[in-house]
Amino acid sequence: MKDVSIRVEGLSKRYRIGKRRRYQTLREVWTDSFYEPIRRLSRFARRPSTNRDEGGAPREGWIWALRDVSFNIKQGEAVGIIGGNGAGKSTLLKIASRITKPTEGYAEVHGRVGSLLEVGTGFHPELTGRENIYLNGAILGMKRYEINRKFDKIVAFAETEKFLDTPVKHYSSGMFVRLAFAVAAHLEPEILIVDEVLAVGDIGFQKKCFGKMNELSANQGRTVLFVSHNMEAIQRLCFKCLLFEDGKLIAYDNKATTVALYLSRNSCEAPPNRWIDMSTMSRTGTGEARFVKVQYSSLDETTGYQPYSGGPLEFLFDIVSDSHRSIGSIAATLYDLSGGKLVNADSILQGQALTLRKGLNRVRLRIKKLYLNPGVYRLGLWLGNPIDANSGGSGFDFVQSAFHMEVVPQESEIRKLGMKPKHDGVVTCEIDILEAT
Repeated sequence: MKDVSIRVEGLSKRYRIGKRRRYQTLREVWTDSFYEPIRRLSRFARRPSTNRDEGGAPREGWIWALRDVSFNIKQGEAVGIIGGNGAGKSTLLKIASRITKPTEGYAEVHGRVGSLLEVGTGFHPELTGRENIYLNGAILGMKRYEINRKFDKIVAFAETEKFLDTPVKHYSSGMFVRLAFAVAAHLEPEILIVDEVLAVGDIGFQKKCFGKMNELSANQGRTVLFVSHNMEAIQRLCFKCLLFEDGKLIAYDNKATTVALYLSRNSCEAPPNRWIDMSTMSRTGTGEARFVKVQYSSLDETTGYQPYSGGPLEFLFDIVSDSHRSIGSIAATLYDLSGGKLVNADSILQGQALTLRKGLNRVRLRIKKLYLNPGVYRLGLWLGNPIDANSGGSGFDFVQSAFHMEVVPQESEIRKLGMKPKHDGVVTCEIDILEAT
């Protein structure tokens, strides 16, 4: 299969959990190597089979990060990898990047790999930005004249000209990512692997990165693997998606189908005018301030407090903060079931910070008129500060998929024609019908 860029078959990865073993001396390593076959035979003879799981691993003290994963990715495809924290996404990328070995199965990778898995991947902190560009190029197997040919484009893309001869240990995390991505994307990898690390960069740089990845995939026939919790970014860049859950591959399909499945598995339809517990929901952020409960309502008893087109939508948030702090942005975001952002009610639009006391706080946020047609939508919540171009912003709590809520038509709208009207699109609008002349 010449057009297959990555082929994964029966891939599994197991890790030991618990207390870490101390480092051994060279003498201890030699001794252990000599006696290990004898110890294995002894353990096998006296340990009953019930102490091992179906994969042959001890039941206690081990965890499967990946379990029996198989798929093929064709050359030139941009594939998103989605799933909750601990689902096995990063482990898969580390195996594909040859950073770690699988416990079972194999991953065939055909072509030069450029990877960006965490801030500073492949960089030596004592070397300057200039020296690290050449170091990364050498690691990728490139000749010096090839790196020289790409050097100016890398520096221009990263926008780090002034700091090029400064040791990268003095770089901010945003500068680190700028240079690391520029190197990984411009040194002609056949396969580009990018983890969530791009979220550290500012909005402008993220747009440049997405444009570059799209160019590599669509125009240059390179393969792109992209891990993100941002479903908008996945929808914008990728054609297909891999969905992981508890180390297993749940789905591998087109982006719309896979994203919808992921969101439906991570949220539920919640009734209006009732408190909804947020403690068990999947989230990211520092946790210094976090949502603990939320309630929504149209404030209209005739609709059963259900939100309706053109009416108000009010949220009550119970928020716990670890200390007294100022919050620049609290947002309730409504998405369609494919992950497209439709409404972003963000306090930053008022240009006024919100003060939280240490402990429990209750915050009220109201959308004056909800311009959405009837249908089912998904709510996401954000708590943090505005994105700073230098720091990358600070997110205290981000729940991308809290729950589903239904928007209903107004009763007066239904009575006008004696039937429930058929709505087209997601946004409602007011119109005037002009008399024909």
